[in-house]
Amino acid sequence: METTTATPWLSAEQQRVWRAFLGGTTVLMDRLDRDLRAAHGLSMPEYEILVRLSEAPGRSIRMAELADAVAHSRSRVTHTIARLERENIVLRGQCSEDGRGVSAVLTDHGFSVLEAAAHTHVQGVHDYLIENADPADFEAMGRIMQGVIESLHGRKF
Repeated sequence: METTTATPWLSAEQQRVWRAFLGGTTVLMDRLDRDLRAAHGLSMPEYEILVRLSEAPGRSIRMAELADAVAHSRSRVTHTIARLERENIVLRGQCSEDGRGVSAVLTDHGFSVLEAAAHTHVQGVHDYLIENADPADFEAMGRIMQGVIESLHGRKF
C-alpha cells in the first residue's frame, strides 16, 4: 500500500465503525430483501420502485427520473420495470407532458401488491434496525446519511 501525507487514513476506531457500517447495511438489506421475496415475490429494488411510483402524482414517473430517484442505472431500472410489467404491477407508456419520454405507471394491482409488501418491509425495518438503535443514535445516523446524500448526490430526501 502506497503511503502519502495527503491520504486521511482511518484511525482504528474509524475503521471499526466503517466495517460495522458495511457489515450492518449488507446484512440488513439482505434480510429485508429475503423477507420481501419470500412473502411477496418482490426484491428490495422492486419494492423501492413501487414506493416511488406510489408517491408520485398519478402514480407515474419518467423512467430517467425514476432511475435517478432510486440511484440505479437506467438499464437496471428498465430491466426491473420490464419484470414488473410482466406481472401487471407496472405499465410503461409515453409521458403525458411531451409524448417523447417513457413513464412507468403503478397499476391498481401493483398498488395492492405494494400495500401488502409494505407491512412486511416496515416490520422488518422496525425489528432489524429500529429495535437495535437508541433513538439518539438513530437520529444521528439519519443526519449523517442525509449529509452523505446531499454531499454526493446533491439533493435532500
